[in-house]
Amino acid sequence: MEAYRKLKVWEKSHQLVLDIYKVTKQFPKEELFGITSQLRRASVSIPNNIAEGCGRDSDRELKRFLVIANGSANEVEYLLYLSFSLGYIDKEAHSKLESDTIEIMKMITSLKNKIKGDLKS
Repeated sequence: MEAYRKLKVWEKSHQLVLDIYKVTKQFPKEELFGITSQLRRASVSIPNNIAEGCGRDSDRELKRFLVIANGSANEVEYLLYLSFSLGYIDKEAHSKLESDTIEIMKMITSLKNKIKGDLKS
């Protein structure tokens, strides 16, 4: 597998992390160890798992890490919705971050489907 930094999905997910760190700086201080931390960790998990999967020895392992990255993206999507519902982010920020997250999920699924290697044991 080519270097993870060459993958568009990794680039987009890395940018999402930067955007989420920026927006969560405005979250209430009492959320530092709650939603702020959880949203940051879940977002970092996306490009982190893509990178780790690319460093593995097989397509099967890469696919497994892409599945994990996709799960983290789903977690981010929910946490963004929760943050919007609580009034921590405005509609414009939520729409952009949600759209980016959904695009990343689609990109992960597309990449996963292109890779050979069965996930069944």
